[in-house]
Amino acid sequence: MRRVKSYPEAWPLHSPFVIARGSRNEASVVVVEVEEAGLKGVGEGTPYARYGESEASVLAQIASVLPALQQGMTREALQLALPAGAARNAIDCALWDLAAQQQQQTLWQQTATRMPAQIITAQTVSIDTPEAMASSALALWENGATLLKIKLDDTFITERLMAIRAAVPEATLIVDANESWQQEGLAARCQLLADLRVAMLEQPLPAQQDEMLANFVHPLPICADESCHTRESLPALKGRYDMVNIKLDKTGGLTEALALADAACAAGFGLMLGCMLCTSRAIQSALPLAPRARFADLDGPTWLAVDVEPAVPFSCGVIRLTPASAAG
Repeated sequence: MRRVKSYPEAWPLHSPFVIARGSRNEASVVVVEVEEAGLKGVGEGTPYARYGESEASVLAQIASVLPALQQGMTREALQLALPAGAARNAIDCALWDLAAQQQQQTLWQQTATRMPAQIITAQTVSIDTPEAMASSALALWENGATLLKIKLDDTFITERLMAIRAAVPEATLIVDANESWQQEGLAARCQLLADLRVAMLEQPLPAQQDEMLANFVHPLPICADESCHTRESLPALKGRYDMVNIKLDKTGGLTEALALADAACAAGFGLMLGCMLCTSRAIQSALPLAPRARFADLDGPTWLAVDVEPAVPFSCGVIRLTPASAAG
C-alpha cells in the first residue's frame, strides 16, 4: 500500500508581487507526497482564489481521494476523480515523479521530450509607478533577462509602457492585463502595444467577455489565460484568441497539460507555458512542455526569498539545464 501525505507551505517573497487583482507577499502552496516501495514522488499545487480555491478546499479535495491513492490510483483514474485545479495538479505531478523514479527515468524521458540546454523564461515586472517599473525592467535586462512580462491594470498604461520601452529598447516585451481591461478602448490599446513592439497581449478582458474578441482585428497576438483551463476550453476560444497559456494548476496536472498542448497545437493555437507563485517543485513538473511553447513564463520561484532544494537552476531570464538538474 502507498503512503500518501499532503500539507500546506508558505514561502515568503523577497518583494511584493502586484498584479491587477492585488498584491501578494508570500506563495501559499500545497504539497503531496506519494511513497511506495521506498520511493517517494512529490508534487505541488498553488490554490488560487480566482478559481474558487483555498488551502482548505485543496486539502479537502486531496483527502477525498486518499483511500484510492493509497490503493494504487492511476493518473488516468485521477482525471475522472477530481476536477482540474491545484489539488489534482499536486497529486498528478507526484504520480509522474514516482513513476519516473520507479522506471529510473527523468521526467523528460517519461514524456518523450528532448531536454534543451536552456529555456528562456520571462521575468515579471509587477505593477508600480512608471518610473519604478522602468527601473525594474532595466535591472532585469542588465542582469541578463531578454524576455520581460509586464503586468498592467487599467491605469497609466501608456505612461508605464513608454517608460519601460525607453528603458529597455531591445527587450522582448509581453503584457498581461489579468482581465482588467474592457472592450471600450481595446483597439487603441492594442495598437499602442504594437507600436511599442510588444510581442503578445495576455487576457485583456474578463473571461466571461471572450465573445467580445470574436472578429476583433488586432495587430498583435492575444493569449488566453484565465479563459483556458483544459481541452474543454478550446472550442470557445477559436476565432477569439491566437494563443493559450498552459499552467499545470489550471489543467490539474501534467497529464492534462500534455493533452491540452497537443489539442491546442492541432487547433492552430500558439502555446505559452506559465506558472503561479510557487517553488521549483512546481516548475520541475512543467518543464517538459517548455520546448513546445513560444513563450515560457516560469519565474514564480525567482520571487521567493528562499526556494526549495534542490532548486531549478535559474539565472535571470534563463533556466540552464544539465543531466543533474533533469534528475531533480
